[in-house]
Amino acid sequence: MKTVLSGIRSTGNLHLGNYFGAVKNFVKMQHQNKCYFFIADYHSLTTHPTPQNLHKNVRQVLVEYLAAGLDPELATLYVQSDVPEISELYLLLNMNAYLGELERTTSFKDKARKQPDNLNAGLLTYPVLMAADILIHNSHYVPVGKDQEQHLEMARKFARRFNNMYKCNFFNEPEPYNFGEALIKIPGLDGTGKMGKSEGNGIFLIDEDKTIRKKLMRAVTDQGPTTPNSTPPEPVENLFKIMKIVSDEITYKFFKEQYANCSIRYGDMKKQLAEDLIKLITPLRENIYRINSDNDYIRKVASIGAERARESAGKTLKEVRKIMGFKSF
Repeated sequence: MKTVLSGIRSTGNLHLGNYFGAVKNFVKMQHQNKCYFFIADYHSLTTHPTPQNLHKNVRQVLVEYLAAGLDPELATLYVQSDVPEISELYLLLNMNAYLGELERTTSFKDKARKQPDNLNAGLLTYPVLMAADILIHNSHYVPVGKDQEQHLEMARKFARRFNNMYKCNFFNEPEPYNFGEALIKIPGLDGTGKMGKSEGNGIFLIDEDKTIRKKLMRAVTDQGPTTPNSTPPEPVENLFKIMKIVSDEITYKFFKEQYANCSIRYGDMKKQLAEDLIKLITPLRENIYRINSDNDYIRKVASIGAERARESAGKTLKEVRKIMGFKSF
């Protein structure tokens, strides 16, 4: 069984894009591999969140991933900062990471433009910490989005460099995890781009029914088709894409035909889509409320996850220290 590692951002509620784009695949993946899922709270420090927000966000993310189907009996689900071995491996890997290659990373250059007054060392060495996250379990595979491909390649580079420097074959060079099918991408309700928190164009798993209806009715459309069988503009096509995923086939085909013959009423389409979304989200939202009220269960999950993760991480770090020449007197 192969080891798969995936990080989870420690900020923001889950929206439909997260749910269909990653979480549903994680749920499948945990039945087929030895999976480690961690909430990346150390990474969030590059933007200096307040202590109150940091803990609250980590807890909420843990609750929502559990509610969406991650099973702590099948996979190891833990908080990054609960595993101090990651920090030590991060330190050791930093000794063999070079300034020039770190300064050339896309993420560092982007952050340097966006937050020039907070250009901290954590931003510069972000890829090294990510490599430590991956290599601490000597992972074989890592699911990555387009924006993280460079970081995975750097983790592979650091693993290869370690093996070459110390004339060993200890670290795996992790490969991108292929889910075996095209990832579902959920567009936003504002007519452009993908669904996201910062864009303010998303439907969240925690949203109440009235909030979902309100967001759908505000979704961007146009004046309606005037030519039969015309191609919908992007905002309208986005609604059809969401409908194809969450509604039944009969409903989807009905509104597609209505658009094709120029008789579609966007208000009716939005109302139907809202009800279908409510049907999907309600049990997930109820799971979130149920788990969120059970503090003992949340503590138990975090504690067991940390224990399992530290057992794996400890074995890796012990061997790394030995290879590098660190010995106890």
